[in-house]
Amino acid sequence: MDNESNNSQVTLSRSEAREQAFMLLFSGSFDNEPAEAKIEDDTQLFEGGVCGYAHSVVSGIEEKQAELDAEISKYLKKGWTIARISKASLAILRLAIYEINYVDSVPESVSISEAVELAKKYTIDESKFVNGILGAYVRRKAGEKQ
Repeated sequence: MDNESNNSQVTLSRSEAREQAFMLLFSGSFDNEPAEAKIEDDTQLFEGGVCGYAHSVVSGIEEKQAELDAEISKYLKKGWTIARISKASLAILRLAIYEINYVDSVPESVSISEAVELAKKYTIDESKFVNGILGAYVRRKAGEKQ
């Protein structure tokens, strides 16, 4: 299932669109506002508005959040919970796992690489953590396919 259709005319590179989606997810982690409302509120923050890809991905992540969090939880150290992960890293992990599972046009390796780059840019030394979780996730997923 490729989740990219939207009427938005904003054109960004896939990396820029992913970063925009991350920003929307991160800002949304501070309140309980639904994605649609958050996108409407934050449209003015982005020159030209929110692109279709970011809009689609953020809406999909909101819809699948419990499933995504359950997947992330499987790879946390014993005794850790989702609440212990920084808001930025959690937004990045949700974004990457959503892309891996639901966006057919993005290879797993690209999702991981882009997630690590976002973690380097927006977290304090959490890129290895993000890479480790995502690497373990795709290895397990590949093992299940065999």
